[in-house]
Amino acid sequence: MKKLFTLSLLAVAALTGAHAADFPVKDKPVTIVVPFTAGGPTDRVARDLAEALRKPLGANVVVENVAGAGGTIGANKVAKAPQDGHTVLLHHIGMATSPALYRKMPYNTTEDFEYLGMVNEVPMTLIGRPTLPATNFKELQAWIAQNKGTVNLGNAGLGAASHLCGLLFQNALKTDMTTVPYKGTAPAMNDLMGGQIDLLCDQTTNTTSQIEAKTVKAFAVTTTKRLTTPALKHLPTLDESGLKGFEVTIWHGLYAPKGTPADVTAKINKALKVALKDPEFIKKQQGLGAVVVTDKRTDGAEHKKFVAAEIAKWGPIIQAAGVYAD
Repeated sequence: MKKLFTLSLLAVAALTGAHAADFPVKDKPVTIVVPFTAGGPTDRVARDLAEALRKPLGANVVVENVAGAGGTIGANKVAKAPQDGHTVLLHHIGMATSPALYRKMPYNTTEDFEYLGMVNEVPMTLIGRPTLPATNFKELQAWIAQNKGTVNLGNAGLGAASHLCGLLFQNALKTDMTTVPYKGTAPAMNDLMGGQIDLLCDQTTNTTSQIEAKTVKAFAVTTTKRLTTPALKHLPTLDESGLKGFEVTIWHGLYAPKGTPADVTAKINKALKVALKDPEFIKKQQGLGAVVVTDKRTDGAEHKKFVAAEIAKWGPIIQAAGVYAD
């Protein structure tokens, strides 16, 4: 019986090894699942990445949009997908915030995925209505203190990047504002420009053109270092403006179902690292206001450590706010 059990394990190991060696399977595409609708920021990153991955991966790479429930439906699909490397997930900061926003999760963020490496980071900007009396962050901070309880802070909806940044901003200032949720960035931006709300913290992909056009007032960026983008390089960081340690970026990472063979994940990671150095991919990401990740977080283990740290960072802030998406 023991001999038969040993032979069975060897057979499984052999099959797994052969399957890994054969990846990607000829004429079978690798599907990047995007847990949001087509046309959005994450979808655009995924389609750029798909193009950059095709050559180094040696396979056709396609994008599938599986939207709903703040990204958890698409993520769950990948968590339950075959463990063959042909179905992967591209997800943003929601991978780290969902465990706090949703009290019942269909998967475990840190246990049900193989982490393949980070892709990019998108900085955020703190902007205000054009009629705000403040002209810099110091004046803005004084204005917020003087108008405590009456300041309106918009966001693009529960769990959106702008919502998360707003929570952290209030936490850092140790003050509460009236949060105004919208169904997306566009209506929030329209109301900010029209003076219906006072402040908004959103991704550079959504704010740079308005800052350039001077239809909003820009006060700071949420990275720890100043940005080099011409329209934003004059803006100070919130960290240097007195909110020490303040940092919010909307990052994207790549994931495979837990149990995907190590040889397969290694091949995907190797292809990812090549894609991240592709000049055309870098150019496209810069066009989105994103910064391609080049540090050790492109390794799966470091990527997982980073997400674990983000979960620890955002969990208490979301719980203290008492906001849930379910």
